[in-house]
Amino acid sequence: MANFLKSLFFGEGDTSEEAKMNRDFDVLKYDGIKALKIGKNVYAIRCFNEALKLQEDVEVLEHLVSAYTREDRMEDAIETAGRLVEIEPENGAVLLMRANLNFVAEKYDAVIADCDRVLALEASNASAYYLAARAKKAAGDILGAIVSLSQAIAIREDFAEALLARAEMMLQTGDYKDGLSDMEKVIQLLPEEENAYLVRGRLYEASGERTAAEKDYAYVTELNPFNEQAYLQLGSLYMQSEQADRAIELLDEAIELKPDFAKAYAERGRAKLMKGDKNGSLEDMKKSLELNPEGEEARHINGKFSNFEEMYSNRIL
Repeated sequence: MANFLKSLFFGEGDTSEEAKMNRDFDVLKYDGIKALKIGKNVYAIRCFNEALKLQEDVEVLEHLVSAYTREDRMEDAIETAGRLVEIEPENGAVLLMRANLNFVAEKYDAVIADCDRVLALEASNASAYYLAARAKKAAGDILGAIVSLSQAIAIREDFAEALLARAEMMLQTGDYKDGLSDMEKVIQLLPEEENAYLVRGRLYEASGERTAAEKDYAYVTELNPFNEQAYLQLGSLYMQSEQADRAIELLDEAIELKPDFAKAYAERGRAKLMKGDKNGSLEDMKKSLELNPEGEEARHINGKFSNFEEMYSNRIL
């Protein structure tokens, strides 16, 4: 009678080893998903790995990649993504996922290889060209990166991130006119993108158009008074134009807004030194070191500069 009732309520095959394994798999899988949702990543990883011992499941593997990434276990995340690639070798999204993980791990050759595989499957995948370009740039291949970005933009003319990245690289190659053309398109697409104005300002500055550069840098401080780079670039521009007083006034404002802005103290110290205020400059340098003991200014303490003035010479923002 007991067996008959169990059969009636649970089904004939419910006591089989396969059914038990499926139940265990489901419990582990969904316990892992719930744990992942509430941030219990280590427990989620244990659940997913136990589930995968019972069944190689695409969804579980995807969740496991996410859990490893959250725990900054990039090698494990990459290896797990590789298992997904083995299951779905012609899935461009899976290949791009692994490529992104390899990018974080600074394995740029692997990124480019996966992007090439995606492009062999989907020749019009602009994201693959863009990611390949980022990897090439990180590996030092600026011209190769520009070529890949140009291919991405040819597919998607409104690809603002690719246009912005290409313009930044043109600062390095000296193609300022083309870079400015890209930036005009970016600003049309993203009129409140702060970095677009900073890059355009740098292109103007490199082209000798300092008034236009000043306007862009100042506009960013209006868009976002807490954009540190805007203050640094505008302050540097003032100092290059021998306007130390304007630089000091600007950096006073930056420090008032953000009292722990170490680089602003260092740059204000450089402006004060231009005016002959060595004591004021030294105080700012000390404050910068106090706020950021590992920063560039710390090299002075380590004896890498022969004198105080040399510390502030040939600085690159």
